[in-house]
Amino acid sequence: MIELKTPAEIDRMHVTGRFVAEVLSEVGRLADVGVNLLDLEHHVRDMIKQRGAVSCYWDYSPSFGRGPFRNVLCLAVNDAVLHGLPHDYILRDGDVLTADFAVTIDGWAADSARTVIVGTPAQEDQRIIRATEEALEAAIEVARPGNRLGDISAAIWGVARAYGYPVNTEFGGHGIGRTMHGDPHVSNKGQAGRGMKLRPGLTLALEPWLARTTDKIVYDPDGWTIRSADGSRTAHSEHTVAITDGDALVLTRRASEQVPRGA
Repeated sequence: MIELKTPAEIDRMHVTGRFVAEVLSEVGRLADVGVNLLDLEHHVRDMIKQRGAVSCYWDYSPSFGRGPFRNVLCLAVNDAVLHGLPHDYILRDGDVLTADFAVTIDGWAADSARTVIVGTPAQEDQRIIRATEEALEAAIEVARPGNRLGDISAAIWGVARAYGYPVNTEFGGHGIGRTMHGDPHVSNKGQAGRGMKLRPGLTLALEPWLARTTDKIVYDPDGWTIRSADGSRTAHSEHTVAITDGDALVLTRRASEQVPRGA
């Protein structure tokens, strides 16, 4: 069921979105050579407790995954890209780290993800991160009333094609509101002019993610962490947005985030 939100409800989601943005900024600041993923996890647990938020990940038990998720962050390194299970791993120079984070505050959810490079960046890693960021901004640009869901999918796909990256369609964006995941599904590949019409009050988590040389995925033995099937490096960018009467409102924009321009 798709629930359109009132302006007051979107304002409440925006409160949650600002906290999500704050946490991801903090994770990006702390991610450095020699830092353990578990230290990041426990630091964010403290932030959630202090804010009085509720993790959307803790005890999450979808159709995929092995047992309930017992962490508050998804942390994925290098060829891992989605649902990364935090574990005892020390970040190394040149690692690519994706952090995905969602909470509710006063019953309203927000969800966002970013990929950062630890230490010395490689140009090819910078390029794929930039591709996901530009794909996300292209999706946000067409998230307007009167357009269709397929316009969002086509915008993401268009940027990926321009960069020469394949696109997986098993996991994509989703509706969000009182819960983290809801209808509609938002594929990262599609055709413009198709799908449901976008209406003011619709809130979506848009999340282009890419692997450098494959659109196939594999799961780790933990049952959660998803990796590129060929071991190529990955990137993931996500924002929660609200459809308004004009431009989409990005509820999880980080204060230091610059909107990417150009390829």
